[in-house]
Amino acid sequence: MNLSQWLADGSATVVFVCLGLGAVLSYLVFSRWIRYIPNTRVGIVEKLISAHGSVRAGLIALHGEAGFQPEVLRGGWHLLTPLQYRVHKVPLVTIPQGKIGYVFSRDGQDLPPTQALASSLRANDFQNARGFLEAGGQKGPQRMILREGTYAINLAQFVVLTEERLYFIAMDNGDKLMFEKMVEIIVSRGGFRPIVIQGSDDIIGIVTVHDGPSLAPGEIIAPTVGQEPGQAASYHNNFQDADKFLIGGGRRGRQLQVMVEGTYYINRLFATVEAIPKTVVEVGSVGVVVSYTGKTGLDLTGTDYCHGELVQQGERGVWSVPLMPGKYAFNTYAGKVMMVPTTNFILKWTRGQVGSHNFDENLAEVSLITRDAFEPSLPLSVVVHIDYRKASLVIQRFGDVKKLVEQTLDPMVSAYFKNVGQTRTLIQLLQDRSAIQEIAGQQMRAKFENYNLDLQEVLIGTPTGAADNPHIEGILEQLRTRQIAEEQIETYNRQEKASIKECALREAEARAVAQTALTQSEISITVHSNQGKAELARAQQEAARIQTLATAEAERTRILGEGEAKKIRALAESEAERAARVGIAEAMAVEEKVRAYGGAQIQLTQQVMGRFAEAIERGQIDVVPRISMGGAAGGNVGVIENLLTLLLTTKLGDTVGVSMERDAGAEAVRADLRARLAAPRE
Repeated sequence: MNLSQWLADGSATVVFVCLGLGAVLSYLVFSRWIRYIPNTRVGIVEKLISAHGSVRAGLIALHGEAGFQPEVLRGGWHLLTPLQYRVHKVPLVTIPQGKIGYVFSRDGQDLPPTQALASSLRANDFQNARGFLEAGGQKGPQRMILREGTYAINLAQFVVLTEERLYFIAMDNGDKLMFEKMVEIIVSRGGFRPIVIQGSDDIIGIVTVHDGPSLAPGEIIAPTVGQEPGQAASYHNNFQDADKFLIGGGRRGRQLQVMVEGTYYINRLFATVEAIPKTVVEVGSVGVVVSYTGKTGLDLTGTDYCHGELVQQGERGVWSVPLMPGKYAFNTYAGKVMMVPTTNFILKWTRGQVGSHNFDENLAEVSLITRDAFEPSLPLSVVVHIDYRKASLVIQRFGDVKKLVEQTLDPMVSAYFKNVGQTRTLIQLLQDRSAIQEIAGQQMRAKFENYNLDLQEVLIGTPTGAADNPHIEGILEQLRTRQIAEEQIETYNRQEKASIKECALREAEARAVAQTALTQSEISITVHSNQGKAELARAQQEAARIQTLATAEAERTRILGEGEAKKIRALAESEAERAARVGIAEAMAVEEKVRAYGGAQIQLTQQVMGRFAEAIERGQIDVVPRISMGGAAGGNVGVIENLLTLLLTTKLGDTVGVSMERDAGAEAVRADLRARLAAPRE
């Protein structure tokens, strides 16, 4: 029988039907024995029938009891006894990038009363339920969190809470509601995302821990882990490792340690973080720290200071060294930073005017009573400086700068100027303002130093009166009238000077018009002046040259003259000697002649007559006058004869007298001449 015949026969239909029924029966049988788990899921095995009975304690059957088994079925085919096991196929737990997952354990050891979260120090593998429970894993929310990744977790033992969904096997209708409330708490704390502190935000994180031992009595903030005596110096990675934090001695409550810039994966059920701005100490100020925590320190102020204590940095109290300008990650719950300006600041006793620091917002003008019974209001301004090294003393003594101003400086300054006002009249207050300022600055400087302040300047304004007191305004009006009169006098003086200047301007304008001629004439004057100076210089040079030549010539002449004089002197002496000898000889000859001719009188007469004859001959005088003149007695004696007679008589008389006087020494002269002639020449 061939195939076609066999198919045509009705027995083939029966065979196919039997095969189909066998396949269906086989599927029904094997489907109860063989289970398939996709690779994107895991199988939670629930044992329905067991020879060991049911679980006596807890939820997970660790010893083969009936109940949820600790191991999960991963992807693939699994052979299970029918009717004994039930498989719950659940998805893998996936935590996205940059997100956090929280784990809740349904089974494990009970938490002690002082513990809020289950420790994960030893039982920290949530993918191994058996190992977790055998290691002593605890029930409830876990301290350990899940970071990015995919996990095959037994969702009968653990419930995983993520921002996107809940991973769990519902045991009853109330499970979902309970876990959703947990999710709401975590969401309100931003717990599904890490804490990111950016540097540009200038903020820090203040951590509050919700688990662990409570603070000791008297403490308001938990100390930094590892800094207390007896604590382990375990590093907890900025509260990201909760178990290490608690092992190191961490306490429940707000922490002294702060978090700075960075990204932190912190379990928000364990700790919450509050962002606060950094403490910024601006340039021109310092920050005095008043610490609320720390150990009690030694007082650094000494025995003479009785206004409080100053302690070292890190101790409880006012720190002796302030914070210098900069940014600080300071926990403002653990202390307070009081800003103290170190630059000069002005305090104004003027209503409605406030300085940049608002220290003087409650100050007003000082009410005075003058010596002449006026009641003006005096506005003041005081420039103050605080040494940064004394800032802590100021804060310890007064609390803050504003209290210092209102409780100390305001009463002191007001009382001082009230005393000043009583010693002066209103006009004196107005006119002596500069002197009062200087004296006030000198006298008040010592008072400010008593409060650790440096007084720089005291500035006094103009006293003013109230609206219902017109007398002060009258005084001021008189002063204004007086000042106006003085200003008018000054104006007239300046107008007079302006008139003089105007005349000078007109003259300058006229000179400007004739500037060309003036310039030419000035140039001509300058040229002639220069020429005269040149000629004068040439004349002076010529005179100097002539003087030099004359001096040289005179010197030459003097030298030649001296030589010639010496020559002439020598010749003269020789000639004199010769003439003397000749003269002596002639004298002797004359003397002899005189003696021969009858004496000196006769000789003189002869010489006179000889000279007279020579004169008549040279002058060609007529001896016989052309006109005859008679004498007084009527004789014939002529004029010439008369003259000659007179002359001869006079001369003879003189000669006779002289010769008579000299006769005594003539002999001595002759003897001397003879001696000289006889002496030999040298």
